[in-house]
Amino acid sequence: MLGNYQVIWEVMKWPLAACLVLPPVLVYLGLHVVEREVIFVDLALAQMATLGTCVALLMGYHFEDQITFWMSLAVTFMAAGLFSWSRTSERRPVPQEAIIGITFVVAAAGVILLLSRVQGGKEELEHLLTGDILNVTFSDVLKRAAIFAPLAVFYAVYHKRFALISSDADQAFASGMKVRLWDFFFYAAFAVIVVSFVRIAGVLLTFAYLIVPAVCAVSVTKGWMNRLVVGWITATAASLLGLWASYHFDLPTGAAIVCACGLLLVIVSIYASVRPMRAVAG
Repeated sequence: MLGNYQVIWEVMKWPLAACLVLPPVLVYLGLHVVEREVIFVDLALAQMATLGTCVALLMGYHFEDQITFWMSLAVTFMAAGLFSWSRTSERRPVPQEAIIGITFVVAAAGVILLLSRVQGGKEELEHLLTGDILNVTFSDVLKRAAIFAPLAVFYAVYHKRFALISSDADQAFASGMKVRLWDFFFYAAFAVIVVSFVRIAGVLLTFAYLIVPAVCAVSVTKGWMNRLVVGWITATAASLLGLWASYHFDLPTGAAIVCACGLLLVIVSIYASVRPMRAVAG
């Protein structure tokens, strides 16, 4: 029995580390996304990162090459600039969510077109969507933790600014804040996190970590800190359940965690429907 647990630990220790150490900052960003009601912004950024990767693959580079990462980041920064520019204090006939949705659709179509010209494009597309979190290494986790940590500090230092923009953009504009500039900083840092995580987890799992824990948290409590705690607990529980199911039933790890997120969302939704939300400030 002890030997069996040792085998499980050897197989799952770094995927577990990735699923516990990296998602907290994704949960924080997800709370902003839900507050702003731009649900597809993270999926659009992830898809733009994928588009950049496809451009690099078409040019003959490999997925693991550093140039592929930088090309993905450059393309995603373009989307960050577009999203920040589309933020305005005036009501426009075309809402920001429409621009985000169009960006996602065009990027997704571009990925399909580019990969049709790459040998093994179907396999590359599946890899970009689902990732390969089961095979992450200590180096993978360490590199992303080194990226995520300073960005988490950045969001913490300027949280009040970002929170005001997310919750009341009109007030932010009225106060004289350079909303578009701060929005660009927000989305640019967001882009770095998404590009880094997509490379090991894929688009689907990245989206699940960003949105599902945040929706669960918003459904049951109020206040940023309370929601962060609930979101982190949800992400951790989904990770443990998904990893367990993946190992014991020989399932794709990323997809198993995404389905676990969906299951927890159903449970939390039922709970929220029968119990009043805690009106706690935080």
